[in-house]
Amino acid sequence: MQRTRLYNSHVALGGRMVPFAGWELPVQYPTGPSVEHEAVRRAAGLFDIDHMGQFELSGKDAVDFLQFVQVYDVAEMAEWDAHYSLLLYEDGTIIDDIFLYRLPECWLIVVNASNRGKDWEWLNAHVHGYNVTLRDISDETYMLAIQGPKAVEIVQRLSDADLAGMKARTAMEATVGGVKMLLGRTGYTGEDGFELYLPAEQSVSFWDQLLAEGAADGLLPCGLAARDSLRFEACMPLYGHEIDANTHPYEARLGWVVSLDKPDFLGRSSLLKAKLEPQQRILVGFEMIDRAVPREGYAIAINGAVVGHVTTGMKSPTLDQFLGMGYLPYGHHKLGSEIEILIRDKARKAHVVKRPFYQSNYKA
Repeated sequence: MQRTRLYNSHVALGGRMVPFAGWELPVQYPTGPSVEHEAVRRAAGLFDIDHMGQFELSGKDAVDFLQFVQVYDVAEMAEWDAHYSLLLYEDGTIIDDIFLYRLPECWLIVVNASNRGKDWEWLNAHVHGYNVTLRDISDETYMLAIQGPKAVEIVQRLSDADLAGMKARTAMEATVGGVKMLLGRTGYTGEDGFELYLPAEQSVSFWDQLLAEGAADGLLPCGLAARDSLRFEACMPLYGHEIDANTHPYEARLGWVVSLDKPDFLGRSSLLKAKLEPQQRILVGFEMIDRAVPREGYAIAINGAVVGHVTTGMKSPTLDQFLGMGYLPYGHHKLGSEIEILIRDKARKAHVVKRPFYQSNYKA
């Protein structure tokens, strides 16, 4: 089991450490997941996300290589732009969801912890014929996220750069609290904030400095439980739950990231077929009518017949509602459609509702 450099810091703060994607990470602190969740919605939360992987891509064929191995048209990206994307198998199913940063001298590719090895092998399997260099910089780069309506204000106080002037889904190199780093105005909570990439050896001191700086604003360290409930309310997919190697982008409602009109890319023909042929299933959000918690893996039924399963479900801390996401046969996904969640062999009523469940007022 791997540990991040902040392991001792989490333990000192009372973090309850659990296994996650091969890492030992804090699932919560003594304040509890609900308080941490609320801190991000009202003030700010700080997350250790160094379990995620970071690859650096450089070389004169970097754009052509990226156009082939992932779905978004990176030719549309200017320097310092950031964008969500997907790596696909030839059959159009999802290897991983990733984030791309176009930097002046290279590209940064951010991948999920559980898929880091797989993604690395997949990308390297396709470099033949391209003048590119791929480097796994995960061990030397430390990744933190600070999220919430006060997040930018807190970080801005530690820097002379105009961080508050950054647009959403852009990046900047700046010195923050004496540490030179890359900041992306990106995140996984549905709130404003930054994802920070800094030298690994400065992670502990910077973590302490950032927590101290934001203490009066209500900044809290946050664990995996709050991270999951926050992304769930914003209906952001989690690999292994809403998306996996058996899922294609259109059924997961991720067609908006696919650029079918760019040069050929891995999985393009299969995606074109999926778009042209009748959809078999589609990801929906639902709210419980009967009072019950729809846990991951519970069966979804229509008129007593099982048709799908819950991918994520819980009581929303912000909305105080029992909500879930899952796949339904296409045609049964219209808003208001009634479904049943089978909980301990008993059918509990629910109905399809609009996604995302929660949307911040943040505009950058």
